[in-house]
Amino acid sequence: MDTKILVETKIAAELQVGFRRRYGAEARVYRAPGRVNLIGEHTDYNDGFVMPAAIEFNVWVAISRRNDRKLVIYSENFLESAEVDLDERSPRPRQHWSDYVQGVAVTLQEAGQVLRGANMLIRGEVSIGSGLSSSAAIEVAAGFALLENSGLQVNRVELAKLCRRAENEFVGVRVGIMDQFVSCCGQTGQALMLDCRSLDYRLLPIPPDVSLVICNTMVKHDLASGEYNTRRAECEEGVRLLSRRMPHVASLRNVRAEDLDRYCSDLPLTIYKRCRHVISENDRVRDAASALEKADLATFGRLMRESHLSLKNDYEVSCPELDLMVELAGQVKGVYGARMTGGGFGGSTINLVDKRNVEDFRRSVASAYERATCLSPQILVSAAAEGAGEVRA
Repeated sequence: MDTKILVETKIAAELQVGFRRRYGAEARVYRAPGRVNLIGEHTDYNDGFVMPAAIEFNVWVAISRRNDRKLVIYSENFLESAEVDLDERSPRPRQHWSDYVQGVAVTLQEAGQVLRGANMLIRGEVSIGSGLSSSAAIEVAAGFALLENSGLQVNRVELAKLCRRAENEFVGVRVGIMDQFVSCCGQTGQALMLDCRSLDYRLLPIPPDVSLVICNTMVKHDLASGEYNTRRAECEEGVRLLSRRMPHVASLRNVRAEDLDRYCSDLPLTIYKRCRHVISENDRVRDAASALEKADLATFGRLMRESHLSLKNDYEVSCPELDLMVELAGQVKGVYGARMTGGGFGGSTINLVDKRNVEDFRRSVASAYERATCLSPQILVSAAAEGAGEVRA
């Protein structure tokens, strides 16, 4: 049996034991992966292009039915329980980890799905604040589990859209669709190029001799969540100003680089830089897709480096720790490309590394980063993984 399947089966069995101990019942077990974004950052909420891959680190949900209309949820990570009343008339977020589960339940019911009460046990392997989308993973895992627990069919694209709506409207973070989409629809060994406007996507093979190496800087600066919403507002302001000259413009997806240069004098410098990043990043994603289809990793790596510089200088969402991690990666043999991944201001970098050089990469980058920062980084190695689903013990 495949090693990955053995590991997942073992985790499912562990969760079954823990579930029986806590709830005295048998459970079904579901998992949904985190993600890493190879290229295409802060383009998803601008109707642009992204290229994520699901990773082999998951949020797990064990679940069984209750006879009432409550969700009783226990988190192994936080070592605490929460209760949700599915019939609550005006549910509100509590600034608590359970908001992600409640938000998905509320949004599913608003979409016409009749959910049953449930006991739930949650385990997360995706580090919170690492830039690997633990929030989307818990949303998708909970949504998948709640639907099947209620005898309802799962439409993966619709589930991704509803999980995104839950995070936007219930939790209050204005994310795009990328994270939830790849957590639902990722494929083993494949990157996923997604058009965030149409939700059309195509799968792109990652060469089998390449590993995805994720370097968690172990920092998450406090301004991250607020600045995320600020960047989105700045992009919307850019659209508003550009639409005076180009009435057809509904998002930055509709703006070409030459259009931006033509009307740059209409924009404050900061707004211009935000727009320039998004527009150039969309072009980079298209070029990266062509490179990956040809297994041209040298070109793909160059585009990754250009993406990081744009995020640092134009979008201003990097930080010294991320910049250092990218710089250190560039000094190691066998590294095709490196860049920050996720919202920024800390979190992780993504590195495409020849499998023969992965162990050397881990040693040299970890030691150099620790010497410079006094922080011990978390370095994860993953292949592109399958999207959400049930795992049988």
